[in-house]
Amino acid sequence: MSTISKNSLKTSLLQLECHFTWTLLKQHVGLEALEETVVDHIKFVKESNITDYNILSYVCHLKNSNEEALRNLKKAEEAVQKHHPGEIARRSLVTWGNYAWVYYHMQRYEEAQTYVSKVENTYKKLSSAAHGKIQLPEICAEQGWASLRFGTNYYERAKNCFEKALESEPDNPDFNAGYAIAMYRLEDFAFRYCEEVRPCLEVLKRAVELNPKNTPLLALLALQLQRLKRAHEGERYIEEALKITPDFPVFLRYAANFYRKKGEVDKAVEILKKALALTPKSVFLHHQLGLCYRFKIFQLKKTRYTPQEEVENLIQLAIFHLKTVIDKKPTFISAHSDLANTYALCKRYEEAEEIFQEVVQRNNLSCGEKQEIYFNYGNFQHFHMKSESKAIKYYIEGLKMEKDSFGRRKCRKAVETLLKQKIKSHLGDATDIGTLGLVHNLNGEKQKAIECYEKAIALDPNNEEYQNALFELQLSISS
Repeated sequence: MSTISKNSLKTSLLQLECHFTWTLLKQHVGLEALEETVVDHIKFVKESNITDYNILSYVCHLKNSNEEALRNLKKAEEAVQKHHPGEIARRSLVTWGNYAWVYYHMQRYEEAQTYVSKVENTYKKLSSAAHGKIQLPEICAEQGWASLRFGTNYYERAKNCFEKALESEPDNPDFNAGYAIAMYRLEDFAFRYCEEVRPCLEVLKRAVELNPKNTPLLALLALQLQRLKRAHEGERYIEEALKITPDFPVFLRYAANFYRKKGEVDKAVEILKKALALTPKSVFLHHQLGLCYRFKIFQLKKTRYTPQEEVENLIQLAIFHLKTVIDKKPTFISAHSDLANTYALCKRYEEAEEIFQEVVQRNNLSCGEKQEIYFNYGNFQHFHMKSESKAIKYYIEGLKMEKDSFGRRKCRKAVETLLKQKIKSHLGDATDIGTLGLVHNLNGEKQKAIECYEKAIALDPNNEEYQNALFELQLSISS
């Protein structure tokens, strides 16, 4: 193929609506975990096969397995023929776009061009029938589902895609389900990072109304009611869903989450074990089990006579499950903290330190993730390594990032409490008072910061750092 026609092929490829043009980046997911999640979903949810095989094909390409990518696209085509025999071309547009891109990457340019032409010809027919350029709601929805699979960075985009699809078909059960899931995850994210919360209860109720047998949706509605302190009402949905799909792992993981948050950890463990037997590679299930075992360890440590053997057994179980999570999904940041904290419980401090050090040195974390890690690392230094100075250092690192989040708020509370205790007990010196001044300054409390720096300078009159900080603060107040 000549350079000119290769360039024109690339231009055509970039016009396609498919996974290759939706900017779904592999650094935002654990590819192995995502592949296993989709494979499990295919096993249990037949009606999503087209969407699942398309995303699986894209994941295979990202793993440099283009032959495997083609095999999955063939399965997507077969699913289209089975589920939509009357509109094969329209329902194959994303699949054909993916075919074109995979062949392009394999340098099989003629075949890539064939699929580009199939997509362009189908659009021409559909546009002439609709008298102009058309936007197909099912393609918007497919982008929405793909965005949900790629994690937190894509939830807002997923919501927008489903909103767009719903403009054309407001009563479509699938579009409403996707929209409700996106809204639920966005609200969850907003709670964690102290952002504006967009309530999703009514959206979930609407989705459940249109999908009364969709048990994962019933479970999300239950979890939302639990979040709103209406757990009793939520539990009815969980009980109803358990009767409909007692062996559906996607639902079971949410049901277990509900019972863990309710404090019924043994019941959660029982449900998780059942789900794990059905999908042994599920990262989510391993993480939930790890959290449950950690919770049980804390419970046992509170008892008067701690059964040491049982605690040891639970620690090994928690470590096994949490280690599985971070091996399969290195981007699962909170699981790293959970594992490090579990190592600390059994005095395996070097391994805990190693995990914290590896994660704080990553440069692709969000502010909220970094702040959460600094808080946990600070706690590790404070309570396990008995180093107040290092604890203060890491809490302050969390505060230096100005974006508000639960992690930042926890850093602030921890460092203020620690410094004030030291100062109150007369163990605090000019350094601690000056550091408290820095903390107040980072929180925008200028007057309190000035008072601290003045006290610190009274104890250490020649300290230039405090004098400069005080001068800049006074200047910013007077200007």
